Amino acid sequence: MPKVTDAYRSARRDEIIDAAVHCFAERGYSRTSMADVIAASGLSAGAIYGHFAGKQELFVATAARVLEARMLELDERRGGGEPLSPADVLITMVTGMGHEPFLAMIPQLWGEAVIDPEIRMIVGRVLARVRSTVADQLAAWGVEHPDRIDGDPETWGAHLAQVALGLATGYILQRALIDGFDEEAYFAGVRELLPH
Repeated sequence: MPKVTDAYRSARRDEIIDAAVHCFAERGYSRTSMADVIAASGLSAGAIYGHFAGKQELFVATAARVLEARMLELDERRGGGEPLSPADVLITMVTGMGHEPFLAMIPQLWGEAVIDPEIRMIVGRVLARVRSTVADQLAAWGVEHPDRIDGDPETWGAHLAQVALGLATGYILQRALIDGFDEEAYFAGVRELLPH
């Protein structure tokens, strides 16, 4: 029997995550079953469960992929130069989120998290990683612009990250629920509220 390479395993995981994202976007998280993901992937149940114990693990892997993509975008935008402004950090993050196929599913997950302790724990971990990433980016900007912040950069970044996360959730909700949502006007408002 030929040896399975790490590249093959990684590609198979990505294929399964892609199928899960498709199902989550189409049916929502709570109405998606593992049978749906198995059918959408075209793989056997054993192939799926060999990589993921269940739907929650798939959600965590999906969220990790999205978060890693956002962090890569932030790094690419910075390009080794000066840190992005707080407004540009938020706009970069939410612009990338706006192109994710499962954007409309995110508010559903938030609703489920209110009543389901397991989902709340998973969503809480993802949001904590997002907030930490944003706080680090903001603190880096604060180090470069000490005259534009109050206090030390790390504390300032941590405080402002909470506000930025609130603005990001507002973007996600409006983008998912309001027909004709004016993204450019939203970003103009972000630039008025956050340092840039």
